[in-house]
Amino acid sequence: MTTGERSTILISGGAGYIGSHVALALEQAGFSAVVLDSLVKGNRWATEHATAFRQGDIGDAAFVAAVCDEFQPVAALHFAAFIEVGESVQNPAMYFENNRDKAAVFFQTIAAKGVHNVVFSSTAAVYGEPDVVPIPETAPWQPINPYGQSKLDAEIALRAVAGVRSVTLRYFNVAGAAPEAGIGEAHVPESHLLPRLVLPLIGTPESLLDRLGLNSGFKVYGNDYPTPDGTAIRDYIHVLDLADAHVLALRYLLDGGETNIFNLGSGSGYSVQEIVTAARKVLERPDYEPGTAPRRAGDPAALIADSSKALSVLGWKPRRGIEAMIASATAWHRGERYLETIKAKLGDVKV
Repeated sequence: MTTGERSTILISGGAGYIGSHVALALEQAGFSAVVLDSLVKGNRWATEHATAFRQGDIGDAAFVAAVCDEFQPVAALHFAAFIEVGESVQNPAMYFENNRDKAAVFFQTIAAKGVHNVVFSSTAAVYGEPDVVPIPETAPWQPINPYGQSKLDAEIALRAVAGVRSVTLRYFNVAGAAPEAGIGEAHVPESHLLPRLVLPLIGTPESLLDRLGLNSGFKVYGNDYPTPDGTAIRDYIHVLDLADAHVLALRYLLDGGETNIFNLGSGSGYSVQEIVTAARKVLERPDYEPGTAPRRAGDPAALIADSSKALSVLGWKPRRGIEAMIASATAWHRGERYLETIKAKLGDVKV
C-alpha cells in the first residue's frame, strides 16, 4: 500500500495541466504520486515531479490493473479527459468515449484492485447556465454541451461503483502556473482567456501567435452586460489553489469522509475588465486597450461557483488572486519549455 513510508496515489491524466500541478502538490504533501497518462494531450516533462510514470490508456483495463498491481495505490485522482467545449460539439462521440466510457472502465478496474477512494476532477459545466449565482452544489444538472454531459455521466458512473467513496470537485476556469517548478499549461488550440490575453503582450513570436489564432489580439466580447462594469463575470482559480483542494479532498477521504461533492470558486469571480486591468498592472502596460466585439450568443452575464461548503468541510479557500495568476502565467509563457512544447505540437512553426 505504500512506496517506502509514503502512501501511493494514482493520478490519471497526471501529464496534463491540472494533473501535473496536483502531482507536485501531492509530493510536497508527503504522498507518492504515480502518474498514468496516454500522452495524447499531456506532456512527458509534466510528470517529472511524480514518483513514477506509466504511459497507457485509462480504458485499457489490463494496463490499469497492472499499474495497480505494481504500485498498490491507496487512492486515485482522476483527471484524464478531453476539455474543449467546441470540439465536444463537433465530435461528441469522441468525448463520450473518452470522458465517460473510458472513465467508467478506469473506475471499475481500480475498484476491483482495492482502490476505494477516488477524487474526481469534474467541472461546473454540469450546471449549464443556472438561475442561481453563485452556484450551489444543489443546483440542477443541465449541461448545455457534450463536454459537460460527458463529465456528468462520468460522475454518475463513479458514484455507481460499489464500495467506492468519492469526492467530486466542480469548478470553472483554472489559470496560472508553477514556473519555478517548470510546469504550466501548453494547449493547442489555446482557448483559455488568460493565455489569449497574455501571449500577444509578452513578445511571443508572430509566427506562433498566427498559428494559435492570436494575431488579432485579445477581444472583450460584450460590454453591456448587467454587471458593475458591463463585462461578463467568470470564476477563476489559481491552479495551485486547485491543487491544494485536491490534496484536502484526498485527506478527507483517507480520514474516512463519505462520498461528497464540492464546488470550488473564487468567491465573487472576476469581470473581463477586471482581468484586463490586472494585466495592465502586472505586465506594466498601462496604455493597453483590448479590442471589443459584440456579445457571443449564449454567454451568460455571470458564472460563479459557491465554495462555502468546501470551506466548511475541507477547510479550503483560494489564497491567490488574479494578479498572481497573471504573473505566474506570464513567467511560464515566456519560458523556453512552453515555447518549445507549442512549436512541437504545431509541428511546422518557424520562429
